[in-house]
Amino acid sequence: MTGRRGRGEFDLIARYFAPLSRAAPGAFALGNDGALLTPPAGASLVVTKDLMVAGVHYPQDEDPATLARRLLRVNLSDLAAMGAEASSYALGLALPEGTAEDWVEGFAAGLARDQESFGVALIGGDTVVTSGPAVLSLTAFGTVAHGACLTRAGAAAGEDIHVSGTIGDAALGLRAVQGGLAALSPEDRAALSRRYRLPEPRLALGAALVGLATCAIDVSDGLVADLGHLCEQSDVAARVAAESVPLSGPARGALAAGEASIADLVSGGDDYELLFCAPQAARGAVSALGERLGLALARIGTVEGGQGVTVVGTDGRPLPLARAGYTHF
Repeated sequence: MTGRRGRGEFDLIARYFAPLSRAAPGAFALGNDGALLTPPAGASLVVTKDLMVAGVHYPQDEDPATLARRLLRVNLSDLAAMGAEASSYALGLALPEGTAEDWVEGFAAGLARDQESFGVALIGGDTVVTSGPAVLSLTAFGTVAHGACLTRAGAAAGEDIHVSGTIGDAALGLRAVQGGLAALSPEDRAALSRRYRLPEPRLALGAALVGLATCAIDVSDGLVADLGHLCEQSDVAARVAAESVPLSGPARGALAAGEASIADLVSGGDDYELLFCAPQAARGAVSALGERLGLALARIGTVEGGQGVTVVGTDGRPLPLARAGYTHF
């Protein structure tokens, strides 16, 4: 892991980042040009990467510890969607000139906190100075048994569509962070803000879905958009019942107060819940899995022949959606 020129980069690495690598024997305490990764016998390596840009993916004044935890968690969510067990990660930081050392300290502290929670370790990376906004990059590594990983392909007509947790909270949480949702209580705004800032990667669920689900994806761009990705890769269509989409109490409060519509919630991103398909015969197993994990798993629709995603209201008519979800371009 190389560092920021002119800022005592090796001192920063030794002080804040090398301690994060101690649990990874192949990391060489970040003192080498690379790290060694050796998957367990019979396992495949799963790799994923996400970028976050200040002012685009997070507010410029976001707390660095919270930001670090979010960056790690969104990558772990990708591993969960493939049924993988998380193991390690590499970090890339492009920080504006003059970034305070206490920002770096707080960022490293956030990583340390979630490393312990999720059982992963830092194995390398790079830090540079930029004249633009901060750019944060994280590459996460995990393992899954050969041939057992979940993918976005595999759904078949007649299967059930399930989703974990609740949907739409993060999109509302971003609005709360930006000062919106004035009709809601401070407690509800705080709960929604936390859902946006600190998503929960469903690693245990993802691993347990191997052999049970036919395909899976994490809800990052929005439920409709990500279900559309599953449909495209599986060459099928999907029909979702709006009343079956699981909503939290604060989200229902936002609907009642006219602060949002169901269309907003199913097309909002950043929930990082797992969306998956399974045969109807697996309904009992899916229900039992949710009970074992203490996690709500809702059956929200059906896979059909054709193309695209349709969300229907209580009257059976398709809901008009201004957009399916977030897009970068």
